[in-house]
Amino acid sequence: MARTVARSVAAPLLFLNLIMYLIVLGFASWCLNKYINGQTNHPSFGGNGATMFFLVFAILAAVLGIISKLLGGNHLRAWRNDSLAAAGSSAIVAWAVTALAFGLACKEINIGGWRGWRLRVLEGFTIVLAFTQLLYVLMLHAGMFSSRYGPGYRETDYGAARVPPPGEKGVGVPTAGV
Repeated sequence: MARTVARSVAAPLLFLNLIMYLIVLGFASWCLNKYINGQTNHPSFGGNGATMFFLVFAILAAVLGIISKLLGGNHLRAWRNDSLAAAGSSAIVAWAVTALAFGLACKEINIGGWRGWRLRVLEGFTIVLAFTQLLYVLMLHAGMFSSRYGPGYRETDYGAARVPPPGEKGVGVPTAGV
């Protein structure tokens, strides 16, 4: 049970972040479509000078976040060092782009002006995702501090050939038959 502490916390966080990234992708795509079509006077859109940049980074963060969650799901299933490399690196990249979108959301809020409800929902989800994605990255890398919390980085014998102790029979290195 103690070996699954980070795993049991990361699994619901992974699912929550996946749903939130899907919502962000939907809202950001809708808003970007309205922005490109020049319909910024739509009742549920609005915007200001930072809107275009925010929408582009929100879509990029959502796509990277969704891919990160797919790799994270594979890691939670296997829970090994080799799957941790893919899940951890993609989660860090997704968090970095989400942090950029977070900054642009804060800038858009700071500039002010009228923003419709869809844009405000998108800003809110992006701000929440910046923190929940950071928590997810920390849960994935909890094994760095102790192997109790998951696969760690200090396991040097992973993938090495097993050498049987003297007297044990039937376990050896297979030889190639000629």
